[in-house]
Amino acid sequence: MNPLKPLVSNHQLWQGFSSYIDFLINEQYRVIEQASDDRVMWKTQGAITALRRLKKLKEEVDGRTK
Repeated sequence: MNPLKPLVSNHQLWQGFSSYIDFLINEQYRVIEQASDDRVMWKTQGAITALRRLKKLKEEVDGRTK
């Protein structure tokens, strides 16, 4: 996890990254709203879960969670 330390330690970089993840999550919600196929909805739900885990990256790198 050491290569990720500069990203999570720099407040400006982290804020930009976090805002981008929020943008991507919102885009996935739009896909769900327009989806007519269950597989698309499941895939989109998985993408949202993965993006939310990225938002917790700082905590994992800092050692707050295991």
